[in-house]
Amino acid sequence: MEFSHWLAFFAACWAISISPGAGAVAAMSAGLNYGFSRGYFTVFGLILGIWTQLVVVAVGLGALVAASGTAFLVIKWAGVAYLVWLGISQWRAPAQPMATQSFDDVQVRRRDMVLRGWMINAVNPKGTVFMLAVVPQFLVLEKPLAFQYLVIGASLSFTDLVVMAGYTLLAARVLGALKEPRHIRALNRTFGSLFVVAGTLLALFKRAAT
Repeated sequence: MEFSHWLAFFAACWAISISPGAGAVAAMSAGLNYGFSRGYFTVFGLILGIWTQLVVVAVGLGALVAASGTAFLVIKWAGVAYLVWLGISQWRAPAQPMATQSFDDVQVRRRDMVLRGWMINAVNPKGTVFMLAVVPQFLVLEKPLAFQYLVIGASLSFTDLVVMAGYTLLAARVLGALKEPRHIRALNRTFGSLFVVAGTLLALFKRAAT
């Protein structure tokens, strides 16, 4: 990948990361419920999901998902169901500030948050189609592809780590300021609704006609 190509891609990475989506909702939801230091583990899961998507595209499975109507629909509706389930869970979450957790419980929650973040980005055919549409434009096919994919993955990861840190911190600060149960309940229902909206948008997503 030429340096000029990388600069263009790096600029696109910031736009992609900043644009609101299921990942941003997940980061803010985690910050709201667990604070920044623990909630940020969701972002690590989101990054793992990005790498999963990139590997899928790199090995050619992304083209199969984009071409096969059945494979696309199975992954799409699995993603929709997961986002809606997250929304319902967030809506029904207890209306109380973050509780003190034991060390073991914190570790379980961290693992769960990483898994949640991974699922949001990995089970998303919209991300696969996006990778297929955008990534090849920045590849130099005459040069080794493995290193170029590593550069692309690292660039996407860096911008997401920075941007999602901002989303998580913003929600964590809101959590610190709002202690009343009615405030927490309203925020839980807001983020729950946003997850459902994200699932609805994914349900409406269709592959471009070929």
